[in-house]
Amino acid sequence: MPTNSERRAAAKRSLDRQLEQRAEAARKQRRLLIILGAVAAVLLIAGVVFVVLRDDDPGNVNAGGSSGSETSQADSPAAAAGKLPKFTASPQLGADCQYPKGRPATKPVDPPRSGKVPTEPAEVSVSMMTDQGPIGLMLDNAQSPCTVNSFISLAAKDFFKDTQCHRLTTSPTLSVLQCGDPAGDGTGGPGYEFDNEYPTDQYAPGDPAAQRAVTYPRGTVAMANAGPGTNGSQFFLVYKDSLLPPQYTVFGRIQDDGLATLDKIAAAGVQGGGEDGPPATKVTVKSVQAD
Repeated sequence: MPTNSERRAAAKRSLDRQLEQRAEAARKQRRLLIILGAVAAVLLIAGVVFVVLRDDDPGNVNAGGSSGSETSQADSPAAAAGKLPKFTASPQLGADCQYPKGRPATKPVDPPRSGKVPTEPAEVSVSMMTDQGPIGLMLDNAQSPCTVNSFISLAAKDFFKDTQCHRLTTSPTLSVLQCGDPAGDGTGGPGYEFDNEYPTDQYAPGDPAAQRAVTYPRGTVAMANAGPGTNGSQFFLVYKDSLLPPQYTVFGRIQDDGLATLDKIAAAGVQGGGEDGPPATKVTVKSVQAD
């Protein structure tokens, strides 16, 4: 029969085991919380990509290619991502372009013509002159005709004249110059909005692939937005392969003179340092004209 001393020792051992089990459970819980926190942080960082090219943020290989630039970025993070989907025209392409009222216009302008718009010529040449040099564009009218229709209409009304390219990003996965805002701070627009076209229109509604980041290659011209159906006047110029979800309408490519101008602007960096903000070299659009 165990003595009192032996019973006390056994009870102490049992208590020690319980305390150790509780401590181990607490350690496992802490590890789980740390893992969940890390996952949440990764998702939060990934989420930044999805909103970085909004057109209301006061601080967003295409079909045509990048006009033959010699710069290779095969080893960049963006180049390792998936490609933009192959373009397939639908019977509805350009058949009913609508430009309903949106947020109040920063610079009043009549909206472009609505309804059916032509998809020919397939490309429209545009000269965009800035005080830092020319930026020649080839707009893809066969791929995103409603967007090209709006851009050409704004250009013809001198909407872009004397506006600032207000935002430069220089991160390894997002390298763009954002322009087209008469307010100069990311909040401005023409007073109307319109729907996305390529590549968003290549996905069925609810397709999870439409949320996965793909590479917008160097030389791409695309629209900034604040969500579905909110395109206005702001657009961005990709000077290095950039990683984005396919929720920004691609409507053209940058010619070689434009890439040289963009490279010069990007080399000067962002005001105050960092990877996102007003360009250190102020960029003013002097004119945008269809050739």
